Amino acid sequence: MPLPSQMRYVDLPAFGGPEVMKLATGPVPQPRAGEVIVRVEAAGVNRPDVAQRSGSYPPPKDASPILGLEVAGTVVALGEGVTDITIGERVCGLANGGGYAEYCALPAGQTLPFPRGYDAVKAAALPETFFTVWANLFQMAGLTEGETVLIHGGTSGIGTTAIQLARAFGAEAYATAGSAEKCRACEKLGARRGINYRDEDFVEVVKAETAGRGVDVVLDMIGADYFNRNLSALARDGCLSIIAFLGGAVAENANLSPIMVKRLTVTGSTMRPRTAEEKRAIRDELRSEVWPFLDTGKVAPVIHAVMPFDKVVEAHRLMETSSHIGKIILDLR
Repeated sequence: MPLPSQMRYVDLPAFGGPEVMKLATGPVPQPRAGEVIVRVEAAGVNRPDVAQRSGSYPPPKDASPILGLEVAGTVVALGEGVTDITIGERVCGLANGGGYAEYCALPAGQTLPFPRGYDAVKAAALPETFFTVWANLFQMAGLTEGETVLIHGGTSGIGTTAIQLARAFGAEAYATAGSAEKCRACEKLGARRGINYRDEDFVEVVKAETAGRGVDVVLDMIGADYFNRNLSALARDGCLSIIAFLGGAVAENANLSPIMVKRLTVTGSTMRPRTAEEKRAIRDELRSEVWPFLDTGKVAPVIHAVMPFDKVVEAHRLMETSSHIGKIILDLR
C-alpha cells in the first residue's frame, strides 16, 4: 500500500513555552538508505524535547526538525539496503527527530521489536530511556553485579529505568526524589533507599548506608549544583556519569581534588549526536541483554500519563512540573 502524501505533526514555528507547539499538516517523510518509515501509534515525551522546544537543544543537521525521539508503531516502508526488517513489523525505535508525527523515519539499526505482550503505548516508553541508561550506566560507567549506584531523579523516565536495570543486573541502587511519595515509588521499583533531597543530604545518607564507603557509580542529571557532592558520595575508584544539566552546566566552585585522591572517573554523554553505528551497537546489546527482562516482566516501563496527540501542549506542561512518576506518552491511535 503506498504511503499517503500528508500527515499530522507537531509544528514548532518558534522557540518558547509549550504553547508555541501547534498541530499542522505536512508531507510524509520518505525513507533514505538504511531507514524505515513507521506509522506512529504512540510517541514518548522526553526532557530533550522540552529543551529543543525552548531553543537549547538543536537537532543534528541531517535530522528532522520535528520534535520527538521515540516512537512505536508499524513499519510501512523500507529504505534501500534494509534487509532485516519487513513491512508490517511492529517496532519501537529511537528516532533522531520526527517522532511527534503520524509517520516517522528512523534508522533501521535503532529499532527494536515490541517485547512480549506489549502494545504501542507501552513500547513507546522504552527507547530513549533504555538507550540512555544502557549507554551511560552500563557501557560507560561499567556498573556490574555487586556494585552500588546513586541515581538522581529516581522517578523520572531515566530514573525508573535505571533503578530497575540496576536491580536486574545485581547492583544495589539508591535514588533521590522530591517527596516521600516519590521515594516510596523508587523503593517499590527496587531501590534500597529513596532519599528525599528536600530534607535529607544524599551524601550523608549514602555514607551511612554504605558504612562510610560511598557508592561505585552516580548517575546524575543535575550537573553543576550537585558536582562536588556527587564526588563526595563516590567510593574510591568510583565513576560519576553526567547525562543532563538541570542544575546548570558550569560548576564555578568545583573541587577537583577528590578525583585525584579517590581515583575517580567523571564521564558523560548525549545520545542524539552519536553515530548510527554507535546507536546500532547499543541497540544490539539492549536486544540481547535487556529485552529478555522485558519479555518476562522482570523489568517494565513506568507510565505516568497517556495523553491524546492533540494534548501535546499539556504533556509538555506536565513534564515541566516534574510531578510525574515515570513516562509521559502521546497516543496517536
